[in-house]
Amino acid sequence: MATHDELPIPIYDNLEHVYGAGSSLEEAQLRFDILKSKFVENFGHSPQLFARSPGRVNLIGEHIDYEGYSVLPMAIRQDTIIAIRKNESQKVLRITNVNDQKYSICTYPADPLQELDLKNHKWGHYFICGYKGFYDYAKLKGVDVGEPVGLDVLVDGTVPTGSGLSSSAAFVCSSTIAIMAAFDVNFPKKELAQVTCDCERHIGTQSGGMDQAISVMAKNGFAELIDFNPIRVTDVQLPAGGTFVIANSLAESQKAVTAATNYNNRVVECRLAAIVLAIKLGMAPTEAISKVKTLSDVEGLCVSFAGTRNSSDPVLAVKEYLKEEPYTAEEIEEVTREKLTTFLNINASYLEVIKAAKQYKLHQRAAHVYSEAKRVYAFKDVVSSNLRYVCWIYHSIIMCALFSVIFLSISVLLKSLKFIASRTIGFDNSLVKG
Repeated sequence: MATHDELPIPIYDNLEHVYGAGSSLEEAQLRFDILKSKFVENFGHSPQLFARSPGRVNLIGEHIDYEGYSVLPMAIRQDTIIAIRKNESQKVLRITNVNDQKYSICTYPADPLQELDLKNHKWGHYFICGYKGFYDYAKLKGVDVGEPVGLDVLVDGTVPTGSGLSSSAAFVCSSTIAIMAAFDVNFPKKELAQVTCDCERHIGTQSGGMDQAISVMAKNGFAELIDFNPIRVTDVQLPAGGTFVIANSLAESQKAVTAATNYNNRVVECRLAAIVLAIKLGMAPTEAISKVKTLSDVEGLCVSFAGTRNSSDPVLAVKEYLKEEPYTAEEIEEVTREKLTTFLNINASYLEVIKAAKQYKLHQRAAHVYSEAKRVYAFKDVVSSNLRYVCWIYHSIIMCALFSVIFLSISVLLKSLKFIASRTIGFDNSLVKG
């Protein structure tokens, strides 16, 4: 019997299966009616189908998915819906938005080999990520989808952009699913999770896969423990009576736009930390540069070192071999014996990071990744025990949000942060996250 993540994307002909009953269903029905009406207004014909993907909130496991470690997010009600129809009369992709005052129409050639102009960021680029990714994977799987044809597309999203709730992943996932369904193809969920992770890299973000995996493989009423290499999910039933409050500070962090100085910067810092650790722990520089990609690749070496101190904690190696002060490029190159621009030339986005960075926080990145990876499983074990009072006590120790969560943008404005934090006073087990 196939597991949940091995099943194909479900197909429904009734919104109640997706949104439940009551006011949520009424709101969804109105939204879909408006979407269909707007589609007809824009293109002169009805959509072929609708595709949907939700946003997410990460309970624990921040910035460790791209290092190969498990995370524990859950999907949220807010989502991105895409109405789509093949248009064989013209080979153009017409991408429109319900909110056309803010998001004007984007047009692209119906060419899956096209390259995105990353210096001219457009909201429609996220759809093209899914478009390119679908064709790449269909070719890899030997699925014949014929010659590229035009697509008419209308997008509606309720995940606040730049809020840390993965609006971009919801957009890329729903785009990929919409295109897939329009061509009468359906890949298993875990394959689609990997495809959509790879998709978003077309826009320059070195995603680790968590956002796409939970958007594709979430189950109603559960958080999911997501493992990588390969991607797989385990349902995590949270204790009954929990309430998750998600507050939007309205301070936006556009991940793709600021990738070189924020998100991708951390990816590069983690890779450099892993390489430096490997060399300090005895690996030849050339071998470390060619083989070490993530901190999980050198965890074994770090644990072996910790064993000499009667411990199994890889953070001991971090404390021993990585200084707390930020490194300059020159200091790292003294260890690697090779220029950063030479061995990181494998990826254009890495070079953008090097161009923008003045220093690299190797100690902080490595220490966080190893300690956070442990906290994910500790959190999962506690909530799975379903012991309410143990959960309450444990939350205060590892600072995980179990009953009330305030989830904020990473770049939240101090004033917004203070305002929202003040509203959490009196709530047990609340946590401001970013």
